[in-house]
Amino acid sequence: MTSKLIIDFKPVSPKHGDLFKGRDPIEVAVQLEKAGVLGLSVVTENEHFGGSLELLCKIVKAVKLPVLRKDFIQSENDLYETKDCGATGVLLICSTTKNIGALHEKALSIGLKPVVEIHTHEEMELAKAIGAKIIGINNKDITVLEKDEGTVNRTLELIKSTPEGAFIISESGIANREDAQKALDAGANAVLIGTAFWNGKIL
Repeated sequence: MTSKLIIDFKPVSPKHGDLFKGRDPIEVAVQLEKAGVLGLSVVTENEHFGGSLELLCKIVKAVKLPVLRKDFIQSENDLYETKDCGATGVLLICSTTKNIGALHEKALSIGLKPVVEIHTHEEMELAKAIGAKIIGINNKDITVLEKDEGTVNRTLELIKSTPEGAFIISESGIANREDAQKALDAGANAVLIGTAFWNGKIL
């Protein structure tokens, strides 16, 4: 399962508080690379999640793994910042990203891999309409800062309508190895896990 894990570096959870608990995220990133994880994601939004572009840049420099930037991306400038940090991909959230189709196209044009995040059937249809090849199914609702009680069942429901050939990531609300395996058994290509990892329930 390790090779299908993407570990999320989110310093603060609005629901669970401090996740790093004094641990050096750079050291952890290096250890995860040695453990054989598929990739890393780094939250750069500061107000609610305590992230930063500085953290993203440091982690990118420390590992050779694919690294995804997670934030409320809204502009081409955000994409260029992501590229300048050396990140592999960028998260575009259907429920919050304005002009998502144009930003999806721009990301591709500058060499970023856009991960289109969805939470509802309507957003899945939007992801299909813009030609998304990498789709993240967020089991929680980002519009309430993921404070809801989302579960892997959201993935099990929405994955049935994913476009053929798309790479599917089940995100958030994965509490343990059993949840992760459920998502993978349902057809997800990878699982993105943050809180459960930092709390010692995965790996």
